[in-house]
Amino acid sequence: MVDADSCPVKEEIVEITKMYLIDSVFVASYAHMKNDISDAVWKFVDSSKEAADLFIMNNVKAGDVVVTQDIGLASTLLLKEVFVLSPRGTLYEESEIHTALDMRYLSAKARRRGIYNKGPKPFSQEDRSRFVNQLTKILSNFEGIR
Repeated sequence: MVDADSCPVKEEIVEITKMYLIDSVFVASYAHMKNDISDAVWKFVDSSKEAADLFIMNNVKAGDVVVTQDIGLASTLLLKEVFVLSPRGTLYEESEIHTALDMRYLSAKARRRGIYNKGPKPFSQEDRSRFVNQLTKILSNFEGIR
């Protein structure tokens, strides 16, 4: 399942999941509705802030793979024994998610005080390659199980 509103690797996901004969499910708000939705299953939800996250949380099961850059969503999915991968190819781990949540909290606290950092680095070809490699690795571990 993919938190699709701002996901930069949609095409890669479709391509890789087709190789493994797995349906890719993209969850997006109606505000981000697309005309070209072929080769994947699309679920559209309200445009409220957490609607896509709630849909994903309520529809995943242990062993599923979710692609999201939302650290809060990732932390709740890890508790459900879901593999959570960022679009930059980082596989979120239970042992490291608390540090990521702490950093997110400190950044939000600084922003409220008027301190702004530069934001995330631009998405690179290296990020894209890392994602492709990591998703392929995860799915290849399940090949033949189905």
